[in-house]
Amino acid sequence: MSGKDDYIFKKQNLLTTQSGRKIFKSGLIRDKKYNSFKFYLDKSKKEYDGFVQRYRDGIYALIKSDSSPMQTHRDFIKEIGGTPELEITPKELESLKLKLEDPANLFDRINRILNSNFIKMTFPVFYALFDGYAESIGLNDYKMRDNVIDGHLIAIDLSEPMDRILDKDEDLEYLEDYKFINPYILLLAKQKISATAPEVLEEFQSGFDDALLGQQIDYELKTKKLELTYDNLERSYKKYRSVLGTAGRNMSLNQRPLSEIYYIGMAKAAECVGCGNEIQDAIITKGIKSPSWPLFYSNLTHDVKLGFRLTLEKSKSYLSEASLALEMLDNDMKIKPFLEFLFLTVSHYNEFWYRELVTKRADLLNTFQKELDKK
Repeated sequence: MSGKDDYIFKKQNLLTTQSGRKIFKSGLIRDKKYNSFKFYLDKSKKEYDGFVQRYRDGIYALIKSDSSPMQTHRDFIKEIGGTPELEITPKELESLKLKLEDPANLFDRINRILNSNFIKMTFPVFYALFDGYAESIGLNDYKMRDNVIDGHLIAIDLSEPMDRILDKDEDLEYLEDYKFINPYILLLAKQKISATAPEVLEEFQSGFDDALLGQQIDYELKTKKLELTYDNLERSYKKYRSVLGTAGRNMSLNQRPLSEIYYIGMAKAAECVGCGNEIQDAIITKGIKSPSWPLFYSNLTHDVKLGFRLTLEKSKSYLSEASLALEMLDNDMKIKPFLEFLFLTVSHYNEFWYRELVTKRADLLNTFQKELDKK
C-alpha cells in the first residue's frame, strides 16, 4: 500500500467492501479498535518530523565523515549482490559527492524518497508494536524506541530509491544521486539498530539477507531463469515477509514470545498486501506482473478472471495466518484493538482493488485473457 491509496478509505469506497463497512462502522461508533488506531496514528504524526530530521542529519554526517566513499559504495554493491544497475564509477562518484555534500541537495533527495508515504503508513504500526512490548516489561526508554524504529524505517526506505533506479519510472533526473546515497541509507539503518542490542542487529542482518534472496528469486522468475511454480513464488515472497516480519520481531527487541507473535502478524500481513499490490498493479500498468499470483493462477487454470479471484483467496489465507497472532496476544494488551483495525484496512485494500478490476475494468480482463489464449 502507498499513501496514494488514501482515497480508497473515503466513505464511498469503504462502503463497497465487507471489510470497509466494518471500518466505517468502527469509526462511526468510535469503538476500541478505531480509537486505538487513531491514537497511534496521531502520536506518530507528531513524531514524524523528528524522524525525518534524524534521518537527514544522520545521512549528512555519514557522507561528510567518509574518507573513502568509493570503498563504501563497493562494499554496498557487494552486500546487495553486485547489481550493475546500482553502480557508479569513481569519476561519477566524485561529482556526486560534491553535489550531495550540500545539505539543500541532500535533504531534497531524502524528501523525495520519503514522498511515497509508505513510511508514514508504517510508522504508527512500529510505534504501536514497540509500545506494546515496552508496556509489557515496564520499559521507558525513548532513545531505544527511536533507534529501533528509525533503523527499520530507514532500511525499508532503501527499497524506494533502489526500485526507482531499477524501474526507471520516476525521478529520472535524480537516479544517479540515489545511487550515491543508497550505501549511506543502509549504513545509517545499521548504525541505529546496532545502538539497541546485539541480538536485534543480528536479526536485522538475517532478515535483510533473506529479503535480498527473495528479490533475487523474484528476478530469476521474471527473467525465466526459474520456472513459475508455487514453491518458487512462495520463496520470492521473502521480499515481503522478511522485511516487515523482521521489523515486527525487532519491535520487541527480538525477545520471545512477543517477537514470534509480532513476526507472524507482520510477515503474513505483508504477504497479504503483496497480493493486493499485484491486483492493483494490473489496473495501473494494464498488465499482469511477472512473477505474481495472478499470473501463476491464470497460467495454471488458463482463466484470467479465476486467476485474480484465486489471488484474492490467497491473500485471505495470508491474513488468516496473520490473525492467529492476534489470538496469541492477551485480551487486555493495549495494542490488540489497533492490530485488529490494521488488519481490517489490509483486507479492505485487497477487496477494493479486486472489485475495481472485475466490476469496472472488465476490458482489462478480456485483454489479459486474449493474451493468455495466444500462448
